[in-house]
This record gives sequence, C-alpha cells and structure tokens, in this order.
Amino acid sequence: MNKINYLAIILISLITGCATPKYNYKPISIDISEPPINSINVAYVGDELLKQGSYTEHDSIYLQEDQQVSWAYTVLQGFYLKQGDDEKTEFYKPASGADSGGVDKAALADPWKIVSAYKEENKLCVITVFHVQVCKEAADFTRQKKPVLRGGSFQQTLIYSGKIGNKINVGYREFSGNVARPAFNNDVEYDLGESSTIGYKGAKLEILEATNEFIKYRVIRNFNSARI
Repeated sequence: MNKINYLAIILISLITGCATPKYNYKPISIDISEPPINSINVAYVGDELLKQGSYTEHDSIYLQEDQQVSWAYTVLQGFYLKQGDDEKTEFYKPASGADSGGVDKAALADPWKIVSAYKEENKLCVITVFHVQVCKEAADFTRQKKPVLRGGSFQQTLIYSGKIGNKINVGYREFSGNVARPAFNNDVEYDLGESSTIGYKGAKLEILEATNEFIKYRVIRNFNSARI
C-alpha cells in the first residue's frame, strides 16, 4: 500500500469511524414434523401431504429497497443474515438465494467486508476490509426470522400428484441442505380399492377422500425418523 492510499484510509477513518465485526452468533436449529399426528388435512395436486426434517432459524434484516449508504456503497434490497453482535451493533452478510441482498461499491471504493445495523437506531453501515465504517442514518430495514436450509439440514416430503380411476399418485422427495437428492426421489401409485391406508418410508396416511383435484387425509404417522 503506498503512502497516499494509507493517508487516505486514515482520513476516511477519522471522518466515518472504525468498526471490528463480531462473529459470535449461532442460529437456532428447528425440527419440523407436519401436519400433526391424527390431524385431518386437505391438499391439492402439487401440494405437500407430509413434511419432516430440520432447518435453521436465522436472525436477519430485510431491505425492501436499495439503501445508498454513501457515494461509495449501496446496500441492495434483500435479506442479510446475522453473523454476530457487540453491545451496540449487529453484523450481517447477504443471504444466499434469489432473495439475497448485496452491496454495490463505486470503482474507487475499498472492498466491503460486512454490513452492520445499530440496535437502538435505524442506522445501517458498510464496513470495509480496512475496518472503516460508513453509515446512513434513518435507514429503512426490518428485523425478521428467516428459515435457512444449510448443509446439515435434511427434509423429506410426500406430494400429491392426482388420481386416475381408483388409483392415486404420490411423489416422495428428499432435500439435503437446499439441494434436492434426485437419486432418492420416487413416484408411487396406490390403489384405494385395496386399502384406504397408504404408507412410504414409515409414513402412513388414511385417505378419506380423493379426486384429481384434491385429497382429504388423516395423518397416522410421519417418516421413520420423526421426533414426536
């Protein structure tokens, strides 16, 4: 780094302030097993009949529109996941996926490292790789809980695929993290003339009514690994 750039960084730091991000946040792991055992439900073609698995519930902020923090940085619309906090500030990075936020920087601006939000103010900041912080007062964002599928997450679902004659079709799908596992997917046909009870991988349903548009059913049991 040359002398001029170094002096510029010092000057900007004096004007805007310095900040050191914290990475001390751990999201909550949530187990799901839906719908409840013995509940009676209605699903339409393409809807999930059963869902079981886990995900993480992550603290986040959401920007409904872009926020220009300074001439150098614009924080874009979308979700940002919490990474940590200190006494006054929370630190966030863009989520992944189509609803993720991001940061646009001017060509001459330093690379950004993380976004911060003050706990007691609607103050949004960008922190650079040099720990320089630039902020916008009265920024427009909301705090939300965001479900996130991560590498350790696992989900199983049964999906209603319709009825032909007296037979119904049900699809089984697995997801690890946010990635489908096609090798484990399957489509199964059940003859309701033989039995009104259907089962797959430990899950069991009593079919009360079925058409090519919807199905009415009672949950007897979820998948084998259900925690009830």
